[in-house]
Amino acid sequence: MNPTRPPLDFFVNDAAVVYSLPLFYDRLNQVINHPRSSVAEITKIIAEDTGFSTQILRLANSPLFGYYAKIDSIAAAVTIIGTQQLRDMALAISVIGVFSGIPDGILNMTSFWQHSITCGVVARVLATCRREPNVERFFLAGMLHDIGQLVMCTRAPELVREMIGLSRERGESHYSVQRTLLGYDHGDVGGELLRQWKIPAIIAEPVACHHAPGRAEQYPIEASLLHVADVIGHALQIGFGGEPFVPDMEEGAWERLNLPLGLLATVLEQSDLQLTDALSVVLKK
Repeated sequence: MNPTRPPLDFFVNDAAVVYSLPLFYDRLNQVINHPRSSVAEITKIIAEDTGFSTQILRLANSPLFGYYAKIDSIAAAVTIIGTQQLRDMALAISVIGVFSGIPDGILNMTSFWQHSITCGVVARVLATCRREPNVERFFLAGMLHDIGQLVMCTRAPELVREMIGLSRERGESHYSVQRTLLGYDHGDVGGELLRQWKIPAIIAEPVACHHAPGRAEQYPIEASLLHVADVIGHALQIGFGGEPFVPDMEEGAWERLNLPLGLLATVLEQSDLQLTDALSVVLKK
């Protein structure tokens, strides 16, 4: 192996162990997947984690959901929001904790998650416009789309620093520089980590292909939606996920969403209304 140009395996081997999901999420996932699980059992597991319970209630009462009646208990949140959606929210919140120990040397973690949450909110709004079921999975995909960057920063920080520098020097996207030098990019690293975590392909593949949705074989629409959300997120200039420039939108990506171009103004308006609360709730500010 060339240590300065490592293969994909260098980043993803043992990654699921080094960056393991908390036991809380595993327990919640098992109960939700059990055919005879009850709302009471799900509520009990969530209630045992005070911090997560607080975040869930704050999120449930935020404009992201837009319920007019106040949701004042975990049981009500489970009933109103839904178990699958809660699981996706739990994973999104848990991942921030998984990577909480990463130093700010290359990526400032607050800024990184600001970009990720922005992408998640925009993806959720786009999915709502498309009337997709369980729009929380799109928020989750947005939250996770750049986690490959974090894995690469911890495993090969100098290489990442070099590639970001080359990106600025050449005026090329960070994604393009990664693919030129390595033959893969941070999306591939993130997608493989999610597969090792046994996260469904409907999330993992769009993450892997979020810069090139045309490569998606199973979920091209989801990948295109995440790609569009990422481009919009960069254009909004909220946070920094490692990409110095606004990425080009892949030809055909917007068309795959089957949404009128005139809807873009509404997407931006709705995203803006939800962003402040989402950033505050997820980052616990």
